[in-house]
Amino acid sequence: MTHAPPAVSGLLSRALADARSPRVPLTVPYLPERAFPWGEPGLHPAGAGGGVDLDRVLRLSLAAPRSAGGRLRPVASAGALHPVRAHLLVGPGCSLPPGRYAYDPRSHRAHPCGRAPADAPPGAVVVLTVTAARTVAHYGHRAWPLLLLDAGHAAAAVALAAAPGDVRVSLDVDGEELSAAAGLPRAAEWKRRTEPELPLAAVWLPSVQGPIPSTAPLAAWTALPCAVAPLPQPGADNAPPRELAAARHLLTYLAAGTDPTWHPAARPAPVTDETLRTRRSAPPSDLAHPPAPDLLARVLAIAEGARPDGPAWASAVGGDAPGLLTTAGLLASGDARPTLAQWAAGQRWIGTAGAVLVAHGCPADSPPSLIRGSHLAAGYAAGVAQAHATALGLRSRPIGSWQQADLGAALGDAPGHDWIVHGLALAGPADPTLPAPPPLPGKEERP
Repeated sequence: MTHAPPAVSGLLSRALADARSPRVPLTVPYLPERAFPWGEPGLHPAGAGGGVDLDRVLRLSLAAPRSAGGRLRPVASAGALHPVRAHLLVGPGCSLPPGRYAYDPRSHRAHPCGRAPADAPPGAVVVLTVTAARTVAHYGHRAWPLLLLDAGHAAAAVALAAAPGDVRVSLDVDGEELSAAAGLPRAAEWKRRTEPELPLAAVWLPSVQGPIPSTAPLAAWTALPCAVAPLPQPGADNAPPRELAAARHLLTYLAAGTDPTWHPAARPAPVTDETLRTRRSAPPSDLAHPPAPDLLARVLAIAEGARPDGPAWASAVGGDAPGLLTTAGLLASGDARPTLAQWAAGQRWIGTAGAVLVAHGCPADSPPSLIRGSHLAAGYAAGVAQAHATALGLRSRPIGSWQQADLGAALGDAPGHDWIVHGLALAGPADPTLPAPPPLPGKEERP
């Protein structure tokens, strides 16, 4: 991989420090969701029988629930900002005819965007992109790490829905390669039409049994030209122009990669299709009851094992034996939850949450690949852990925005080397014999 020019590298390190700083974002009035920009008539993803049932996969992962009330997904973005979009590269052996498609989660339709190459590998690749304007409008300079986290959650949702099966996930695939494979416009063409979609991750769903084909899943697709352009949508860039441009620039730079790695994905044993249909991010008022220690330990182990290449995980608990726990044992004594509440944009409810899982690592001087990988992998692991928690009867809520959360320094280590990048609040069922906890004020920063 080529090294970043000093100016770009310096911009990235300053942007990471700024996102972690206590500076309050400059936001604009809430931006409504824009119309779906891919205008070809959509196809229902359930069709002829095949090895990959895209109807099922998309319904269980990205489709908007009919009772969503304006939300696109129940997770990860508890704020319903839903910046992630999906493009489908469909080869033989799927419930859609071979070709390129853009997926509309509201209508649950796949909109044709071009033909498939003659040598397309069997199965489908789901390319995950993000649009930045609405998240930047809400979170300002803190938005770009949240977009990475949300893309990681979406990758986990697709992988969980596709399992059991031989599913592969890449969080380091090159963004330009993903754009070319999906037939997305070049940067200048986006500006003339609508808000750019920035590719960050991909999920590969082979339709063949046995060994995975040796052919790279994207190679055949990248040779095809862009066949369909998005519909023009004037006024898509209503977020603060400077911060929006910075977020797009950073995400484009972070998406640069080398040869992708495709990690196998699995669904934890208790998770069923019904789990994926019913999972929701719980409101803060429902998260004050401690989960059973054995269930908490199981969810923590799932978070740690979901992406071994990602950041480490620990859980903060209160009660009679407060502490910060890992699967290997006690990391620190004392109740860390009030401090976590201050670090998570002052959300005071976190101080009384049943338990709080935190992903930590990503030093201040991390290279671009580690910054991208840490956030995508943390989002992915939190998505898997949240599904597992749901299957165990636990309530949960992702916590995405963290400021001054230098966990290593708080534990007496050198500053700047061990930062919290994501969190997941957990709680057990409410005890009907106890009064409900009073609501706690404090700005709610999400996902």
